[in-house]
Amino acid sequence: MKLKTLNFKGSETKSVEISDKILKLKMNHKLVKNVVDWQLNHLKARTAKTKQRNEIKGSTRKIVPQKGSGGARHASRKAPIFVGGGIAHGPKGDNYKVKKINKKMRKLAIAQTISKKNNQKSLHILDDIKSEIKKTKDFSSFLRSNKIENVVIISDENSYKNIYKSARNIKNLKILLEAGTNVYDLLKYKNVIFTSSSISKLQKRILNEN
Repeated sequence: MKLKTLNFKGSETKSVEISDKILKLKMNHKLVKNVVDWQLNHLKARTAKTKQRNEIKGSTRKIVPQKGSGGARHASRKAPIFVGGGIAHGPKGDNYKVKKINKKMRKLAIAQTISKKNNQKSLHILDDIKSEIKKTKDFSSFLRSNKIENVVIISDENSYKNIYKSARNIKNLKILLEAGTNVYDLLKYKNVIFTSSSISKLQKRILNEN
């Protein structure tokens, strides 16, 4: 499928060929959710740790007789039901386990999300930026003229150097290198802009054409 590209002046120029295996997929919501959960779980270290029953210091002496007290049977003060006792099923720090998602599933989720953006008319392809855009107002004007807001830009390395300074301070805009393409940011932002080189490189990576 061919998509028309935009140049920095905002006019449509040429077109870029993108496989239907990226643009015409049905979204598997369960898969995409699992990938987003996996990604968010890796954003920060899981260091929270609570003591379990066997880690609490203190006597293990039985606090009441087994029978004859008229109340429930209890073993020791370390039980989770007592103040100061162990925590049942609490976080275990470094032992925290995250469900693994293999590369094939992550690539498929990215492709499905791009398909969704294309169906929503929120996917845009920008010609590679070959010279530095020095002023923020110039890039803001480009976005306004194309009615693009709340956008993540997925850029090739050369365009990134020429876009970054003018785009970094624009509200509700994030710029990433192609290697950092991820499902969470594709879903978080209303619009997605790929440079011509970045979408071609991503397509080869997803379809294993490298």
